[in-house]
Amino acid sequence: MDRDQQFLLPVSMREWLPASHLVWFVLEVAGQLDLDGFRARHRLGGAGREAYDPGMLLALLVYAYAVGERSSRRIERLCTTDVAFRVVCAQDVPDHTTIARFRKAHVDHFEEVFAQVLALCARAGMGRLATVAIDGTKIAANASIDASHGEQWFRDQAAKITAEADAVDAAEDAEFGPDARGDELPAELADPKTRAERIRRCLAEIAAEQAGRDAAAAEQAGKAEQHLARLETEPVPGRAPGGVDPVAAARARLAREVTARQAEIDAYDAAVAAARAAGRRLPRGRRVSDPFGGKRVKKALAALERAQRKAATGDGTTGETGKPGTGTAGEGKVVRRNVTDPDSRILPTRKGWVQGYNAQFAVSADWLILALLLANSPSDCGELLPMLERAQQATELMNRERDEPEELGTALADAGYCSEDNLTAPGPDRLIATGKAHQLTRQARTDPASGPPPDDATPVEAMRHRLRTPEGAALYKKRGSTVEPVNGHVKDRIGLRQFSMRGLDACRGELTLAALVHNVRRMFTLTHAAQAG
Repeated sequence: MDRDQQFLLPVSMREWLPASHLVWFVLEVAGQLDLDGFRARHRLGGAGREAYDPGMLLALLVYAYAVGERSSRRIERLCTTDVAFRVVCAQDVPDHTTIARFRKAHVDHFEEVFAQVLALCARAGMGRLATVAIDGTKIAANASIDASHGEQWFRDQAAKITAEADAVDAAEDAEFGPDARGDELPAELADPKTRAERIRRCLAEIAAEQAGRDAAAAEQAGKAEQHLARLETEPVPGRAPGGVDPVAAARARLAREVTARQAEIDAYDAAVAAARAAGRRLPRGRRVSDPFGGKRVKKALAALERAQRKAATGDGTTGETGKPGTGTAGEGKVVRRNVTDPDSRILPTRKGWVQGYNAQFAVSADWLILALLLANSPSDCGELLPMLERAQQATELMNRERDEPEELGTALADAGYCSEDNLTAPGPDRLIATGKAHQLTRQARTDPASGPPPDDATPVEAMRHRLRTPEGAALYKKRGSTVEPVNGHVKDRIGLRQFSMRGLDACRGELTLAALVHNVRRMFTLTHAAQAG
């Protein structure tokens, strides 16, 4: 691509835009990348018109995403009307299908480009690793939530397709004869092979997930039974495991307090009897006689009444949260799959439910995306350890480009990642919230802690203690201001509020493209800020 081609007015394309424009920086970065993997599968010669240079198409996508344009049709139009886009393609405008096919064909190579951009950022002195914030954000899939259905719907559709196919075969046999062939099918059977294949895939995934949920439900029932047994003998700190009936738990607590109260009554009666037998003064204090008296028993009674009242006034929705499809494993939860994008899932967000994916980012203290991951699980908890491993790999990659290697410091994560496994697993230091941010701030202010936690503290209690120390509170406070602006930048500035492609692998590639674009913009901002300073 010859962007220095001489023209009459202006003299050179280099004069169309100032040297500090983002497009020149993007082209410079693209020129430093190793794109052999792209060129290996990209035809550059042979019969027909010569193909577009992969370096140009990649730079076009990076610049387009950097300015919030992801539609291939809009990019094609901008290549004829926008000066910066005309510079990228050197006025040889690619068709929107070429742009879309290039993006789709190379989604598996975007991760390699992401690593190369990360190395360039390290050479530029970026990537402060004293703290790394990890967070998840939900991004909509290229599919409607109304296209998600349960197992029975898919079975009905499979039966309907089979019945319609049989009916068509019978009608064609009657019209053309049993040995004749008819090529026309009704409109509702357009592409029945691929649709039937998607339905079979969804049914297989539903069966596998249901089997896993049945096993999880059995394990959960055992844990719930153990939890209730412990409640009858001792207070159990922390949140109850899933599947525990709140009424049964309240009854167990009441039984424990009544037993303790009865023990106090028996001890008092024994002391009175012993004093009378010995002719001594009776024990001081009020006589303990009512098994349902005392503050703790009354408190347990009130808790039981609340639990019973809540159970009796349920609104009939399934699940612990009162939302469809969010109940306890194996209890009232309908397994659903989306016929448009079977890899996507129905996920909860603060603004409601979305058909989409769960995007995870690990962000450095200077807002550089070090690692990413795309999952279809609504929970963040299972993604922390893979993200820590990826962040460690990014640290090693960046240290190969630094004169002075830097160790990965403390990972910061919100309460969605809090579990005993995540707190105790080997790896870098981590600070994981045990509650909401405003609760942690209030606890650190009203009940500060110092020094190490007690020796007998559980992992959650030890983390709660650390978050109440001035050092822990100050460190965790950096989490939101580190990762949440990056989530907003990817969604608002780059415009990735909904994926363009379908399928987990394709959407992961698109997320990787957006992440490397974010890093390019960060490098551009810091480089030009340093030059201006």
